[in-house]
Amino acid sequence: MARHDVVVVGGGNAGISLAARLRRLGCRDVAVVAPRPEHRYRPLLNYVAGGQAEMPELTRPMRSVIPDGCTWLPHRAVAVHASGREVELDTGERVGYNDLALAPGLEPDLDDIPGLAAAMAAGWSTTAHLDASAEATWQAVRGMTRGRVVFTIPPEPSPCGGTALKPLFLACDHWREQGVLGQMDVHLVTPYSSVLDLPFADRRLEPHLRRFGVTVHHGATVGGLDHVARTVTLRTGAGEETLDDVAHAFVVPHYRAPGWLDAVAGEGTGGLVDVDPTTLAHRTLPRVWGLGDAAAVATRPSGGALRRQVDVLADNIRRHRLGEELRTYDGYTIIPITVDRRRLMLVEFDRDGVPQPTVSWMDLTVPRRSLWAFDRYVEPVVYFRALLKGRV
Repeated sequence: MARHDVVVVGGGNAGISLAARLRRLGCRDVAVVAPRPEHRYRPLLNYVAGGQAEMPELTRPMRSVIPDGCTWLPHRAVAVHASGREVELDTGERVGYNDLALAPGLEPDLDDIPGLAAAMAAGWSTTAHLDASAEATWQAVRGMTRGRVVFTIPPEPSPCGGTALKPLFLACDHWREQGVLGQMDVHLVTPYSSVLDLPFADRRLEPHLRRFGVTVHHGATVGGLDHVARTVTLRTGAGEETLDDVAHAFVVPHYRAPGWLDAVAGEGTGGLVDVDPTTLAHRTLPRVWGLGDAAAVATRPSGGALRRQVDVLADNIRRHRLGEELRTYDGYTIIPITVDRRRLMLVEFDRDGVPQPTVSWMDLTVPRRSLWAFDRYVEPVVYFRALLKGRV
């Protein structure tokens, strides 16, 4: 049986960035369990869905992003055997560890919304959240000139759920440019009592939703779709509501943690890795750590949140070995939201929803062209050239 000093499960932003940071801190034996042959910079999927990016821009071979000096295990983790400090792979092989960092991300659960899988197979429903559907989302937007459409913000847990507003605003502004916005009946379904349940951000977003004539359904989730009847059923606190004659449903699927995490999940975590949300250490299992979308860190998942989590967790593995006090993660997260095709706002907050701006000299919740350009063009470069190499 192979054994490594640190085993990182996950080949996304969290796993690759953490492995790179650990190497920079001097860890000589890091293994990364990552089954996919490709790595994607997922924030660009929203721009693909808005016709402002193409899939090759966000895709790299997984081998090319595995940090230098790390061992790549191109297999899927299927179980954690914490008593023996082992991770079981889908090959049946077990890999030993001294420290284990779990960052497998979330899985889309198409069956959780009745009719969604069939609607997506028929092409009547698409979403920017899925790799295979982002390009089809833009094709649907570009081909529409009239009719009722439904966009959704997914309930938590969800990877960067608030950014589901990006495809809505990019689509609405495209329809405005084409002169057909007045013939579109746009609906937004949000699980929150306001747009994002963040008053300081909602005040900025609501005027833009009104500008595009968007009808917002608060406190609602999608309860079912029927692509033949062209209906979307909403679940609200008052019961069910049906939207008829829907031309296209831009529905983000619900997400869940991988089932094999049950052994490291705690009661009330919804299947997420049961970590102390401040230190990212597992509450009961020694030398097991968690970060990213599949960890119970009590804040909304985002790439910006991962940057701080990676920094804290990598340092805490070192500190734990030296017997030093562990650092803490404050729950910082961020939601970048385009409000049209050339402006973007940044929503920064902590796990309590309190604003946590990173700069004091500029209000980043004010939509700006510079923020859009940074998010669209600069961030991908930073991601591939610095973040995945442990430099940020």
